[in-house]
Amino acid sequence: MELVVHKISGEKTSKKVKLDDSIFGVEPNNQAIYLDTRLYMANQRQGTHSTKERNAITGSRRKIKRQKGTGTARAGDIKSPLFRGGGRAFGPRPRSYSFKLNKKFRELARRSALSFKAKNEGIIIIEDFKFENSKTKNYSEMISNLKLNGKRTLLVLVDKDDNISLSSRNLQKASVTKVSGLNTYEILHAHNLLIPVNSLKEIEKLFA
Repeated sequence: MELVVHKISGEKTSKKVKLDDSIFGVEPNNQAIYLDTRLYMANQRQGTHSTKERNAITGSRRKIKRQKGTGTARAGDIKSPLFRGGGRAFGPRPRSYSFKLNKKFRELARRSALSFKAKNEGIIIIEDFKFENSKTKNYSEMISNLKLNGKRTLLVLVDKDDNISLSSRNLQKASVTKVSGLNTYEILHAHNLLIPVNSLKEIEKLFA
C-alpha cells in the first residue's frame, strides 16, 4: 500500500511511501486485539480499593447477649458484619489486575491494529516537523489543515518533543506518543494516526 506524504499545512507533496505489508497488511487477529486492549485497561487500574474486615475493626470481643432465650438470632461480638459499624464480609483488598501475555502475541495485536487502521484509511503520513515554541494554536492549525477537526488523533514521534507535546496538551481529542510506547488501545481509540516519515521508519525497524 502506498500513501502520499502530507505537509503540516495540509498540502500533498510529490513524495509517496510504501507501507510494509508485514506490519500494515496482515489479517487482523480479533482475539489478540481484545486481550492486549484488556491488558492495557487492566494496567490503568490502581487496585488500591480496600475495606476493613472484622479483624481490623476496633471494638470489644465480648459476646453482646446470651446465646439462647432472647427470641432473636444468635450474635457474637459487636464487630460482626451483621451489625452497623461492623466489619465487611469478603470485602475488596488491594490487588493488581494485570496479567501476562506472550510478547509475540502482543506484537501481533499491534500489527493487527495498524493493519486495521491502514485498511480503513486511518493513517496519514506527514513530513517531519518541529514547532519553534509550545502553543496550542500551532497544533490546532495543523489538525485543521489536515481536515481532522472533531476527530481523535494520535501523533507518533520517534523521540519526545516538549514543544509538540505541550502544544497538544490542551486539545481534548489530540494525543502524542512515542514509537516505543505505541499500544493497541491508543491505536484503535484514535480515528486517525499521524505518522511522520521518520517515525514510520522507526515503526518498521521495531517490528522487523
